[in-house]
Amino acid sequence: MADDLLSGGKDTYDASSIEVLEPLEAVRLRPGMYIGGIDERAYHHLAAEILDNSMDEAVAGHATRIEVELHADGALTIRDNGRGIPVDPHPKFPDKSALEVILCTLHSGGKFNGKAYETSGGLHGVGSSVVNALSDRMDVEVARNRELFSQKFSRGQPLGPIQKIGPAPNRRGTTTTFHPDPQIFGTQAFKPHRLLKMARSKAYLFSGVEIRWKSAIPDGDTPMEATFHFPGGLSDYLSDTLEKATTYADKPFAGKVGFQDKYGVPGSVEWAINWTPSRDGFIQSYCNTVPTPEGGTHESGFWSAILKGIRAYGDLVKNRKAELITRDDMLTGGCALISVFIREPQFVGQTKDRLATEEAAKWVEGAVRDHFDNWLANDTKSAGSILDFLILRAEERLRRRQEKETQRKSATKRLRLPGKLTDCTAKNREGTELFLVEGDSAGGSAKGARDREYQALMPLKGKILNVLGAASGKLSENSEIRDICEALGVSMGTRFNVDDLRYDKIIIMTDADVDGAHIASLLMTFFFTQMRPLIDKGHLYLACPPLYRLTQGAKRLYVADDVEKEYWLAKGLGGKGKIDVQRFKGLGEMDAKDLKDTTMNPLTRKLIRVTIDEDEPGETGDLVERLMGKKPELRFQYIQENARFVEELDV
Repeated sequence: MADDLLSGGKDTYDASSIEVLEPLEAVRLRPGMYIGGIDERAYHHLAAEILDNSMDEAVAGHATRIEVELHADGALTIRDNGRGIPVDPHPKFPDKSALEVILCTLHSGGKFNGKAYETSGGLHGVGSSVVNALSDRMDVEVARNRELFSQKFSRGQPLGPIQKIGPAPNRRGTTTTFHPDPQIFGTQAFKPHRLLKMARSKAYLFSGVEIRWKSAIPDGDTPMEATFHFPGGLSDYLSDTLEKATTYADKPFAGKVGFQDKYGVPGSVEWAINWTPSRDGFIQSYCNTVPTPEGGTHESGFWSAILKGIRAYGDLVKNRKAELITRDDMLTGGCALISVFIREPQFVGQTKDRLATEEAAKWVEGAVRDHFDNWLANDTKSAGSILDFLILRAEERLRRRQEKETQRKSATKRLRLPGKLTDCTAKNREGTELFLVEGDSAGGSAKGARDREYQALMPLKGKILNVLGAASGKLSENSEIRDICEALGVSMGTRFNVDDLRYDKIIIMTDADVDGAHIASLLMTFFFTQMRPLIDKGHLYLACPPLYRLTQGAKRLYVADDVEKEYWLAKGLGGKGKIDVQRFKGLGEMDAKDLKDTTMNPLTRKLIRVTIDEDEPGETGDLVERLMGKKPELRFQYIQENARFVEELDV
């Protein structure tokens, strides 16, 4: 597959392939801008960055084996048998090797122009250099052209020039060993079970690679050594995930299709889906082997193909109720995996949590739809079982909606919240949103920005009660908490029922400053402790208002952080004259148009879904207790461990 779909680059991958866009800066000062924070997830993201580079070599057809080894001292080695990073002098920096330029310069790499890689998970040229900057030591060995080279680094700086070690006639590829810097991450360490899961999933995502795992650190039932190679790809992955669960199809609907023949573009999509009554549905999506937990256009295209296909099958067998089925019905019990390989994908953010490439929706839908139609027609037993199940879910949803319409009408009559809740006009919950907004001034802008039909607002005056450790009587007496519960139509604790929710999404929208973060933390703590199923079912979100508005002539651009701002200041917006920069100190400073375009319009906004780490659910509760609980010594300890990593205080 790799040779047919992702060919190219073998003869062009040398030092001239490495483009340099800007020097390394600010990574150690603001690591959160590059890896999303300094917590456990960000710590393991370092491993993902290096592993993704090796996976890119495999997907491009140049590597067949990757080794991941965790050492006793906490360092991690990732080794591949690919082409090896170029080591010859860089054309723009003749006194430096291409290896040094890649590892010591932001936005440098061979993945910008598509000559060395048709598709890749690394696109911004910051992955390896960021890992280098955030490691107290990094050693890189390159076996290339039958010779072995080595260079050592510390905290983003080379400890000397590249060294030629000697001949290596039977070796090729890159070996990277790094140890995350305790000055940045404190006492954290790699967790073998997380690394094992990461390595295993990569092997599922590309059947042409073998990944070998080795660990010197015991971790429960996690094996110390393992080898992963899955010729069945995502179909094997889904079967292992569902294990012995009852499914409506004997075999999942799975396949793999290239985009070249139909759309004339390099790349492919692979998928696997089945439905089960035994567990909640899920979808795990990937782009160029990089997980996209927030979904994106490839997921939209996939579900569009499945929905249209199942409705068409219902029409074929003359079951008119199939028209009732929606995407939400398919997600109930629908367990799906989707992986795309595309050239120059566009992501939201450096951590690539959401795919934004618009064409991907069309490519995926077109590739999957024909195959789904054929699968349904050829397996009528499975097709009938799935159709009956989805129609049943649709009928249950419609019945709940009718009940909810009655509840909404009665609840609306009950609610008496002058100056607080500004309700939407929709008669049912589906598609509705409640924005919990910080302060009346922000609420004023949000009123002008909202869609009255399905978006409701509730301004909060100040900070709500910290519910951890508060007596139940104090909770029920607190006016802000009481108002939130009444607006949502639910009770707290054991009496909470997610089906009673009056809104589909609850969106916390606070200022991008310390007070705003504190209010958001208090609200998330409240929902986590008193309404946990609301988070588990995917109803809680954080809004992402921009920090800056850049204007150059008639051109206007909103950016989320300082990195984006500096990039566009250097590049320009394409307009005339000087770029004017406006920083939004709070939501109240934004007019209704700004707030709508950037934060509230579903077509242009970004939302962060609040989730609980499925791998470490207990640690989430421990961290909440540590930060928000009654014991100040635990909070003080955490502040001592992490205060030096705070990137910016906006007081």
